[in-house]
Amino acid sequence: MLKTSINIISGFLGAGKTTLIKKLLSEELKSEKVAIIENEFGEVGIDGNILKETGVEVREINSGCICCTLVGDFSKAIKDIIEGYHPDRIIIEPSGVGKLSDVVKACEAKEISHLVEVKIKLAVVDASKYQIYIRNFNEFYENQIKSAKTIILSRTEVIDAQKLQKVTKEIREINPKAEIVTTPWSEISSRKLLELSEFGDEEIQEHHHHHDHNADYVFQVWGEETAEIFSFAKLKNCVVQLGDEEKYGKVLRGKGLIRTDLGWKKFDFVPEEQTFLDIEPEFTGRLCIIGACLNKEAISNLFQEGKLL
Repeated sequence: MLKTSINIISGFLGAGKTTLIKKLLSEELKSEKVAIIENEFGEVGIDGNILKETGVEVREINSGCICCTLVGDFSKAIKDIIEGYHPDRIIIEPSGVGKLSDVVKACEAKEISHLVEVKIKLAVVDASKYQIYIRNFNEFYENQIKSAKTIILSRTEVIDAQKLQKVTKEIREINPKAEIVTTPWSEISSRKLLELSEFGDEEIQEHHHHHDHNADYVFQVWGEETAEIFSFAKLKNCVVQLGDEEKYGKVLRGKGLIRTDLGWKKFDFVPEEQTFLDIEPEFTGRLCIIGACLNKEAISNLFQEGKLL
């Protein structure tokens, strides 16, 4: 029997979970049969009414949190939805004060494990309020970040690039493996967000994994995520300079997906050849340089010069 896909979209109070779900439903998921389990902390459901306007099946659990008192009720709700509605996927929007790790555990309960599979573990984080919330609500906030496979930052357009880079770096320290989306939601497609959340990113990572492990002793990789905007003219100059072996080491391959003042660009570098292409907005900027005897500090400083400060 084919299991129903469970997509958990968590996030602290007011982070933008419902807004994100509405975006997904109105774009990429409009042709799918979707059911939503909405878990408000309190007796009155607000977001559930908003989501019902989209025409999907919404089941509200308002008397408590999925992850503590309602595991039995939650399993029953899942069974009822699958038997009565037969959805392609179930989106779960937990209470903003619930622990994502406990919600995942509830979804993996033996009563329903034969019916469902958790495909997406996503946390929405308000980039503009990150510092305040991590300081004041550490346990809940950090748990959502740690337990997520994908972290989508909201309100990135209202803070400057340096602050955004700092927030991204701090989140990366809490969760080194998650994919982090820094691009404003208005610029990125739901298709890309869903593919990233379900399958991860292969665009840059292929170079980290698809080589013989013995080569690790010979070849090195320098990589960086960047939420900052580059000057396209300066970026081109940076890429050309990678050919300076004396300064940067022997660079054999360079690849980047970068937000610039002229839109998103993809660059490819091999010795004596560079190409630049226009691309659709990516979820965040990424750089990857592969070579031998790399001067990683010099490469980092080089690309720092390309940013619009």
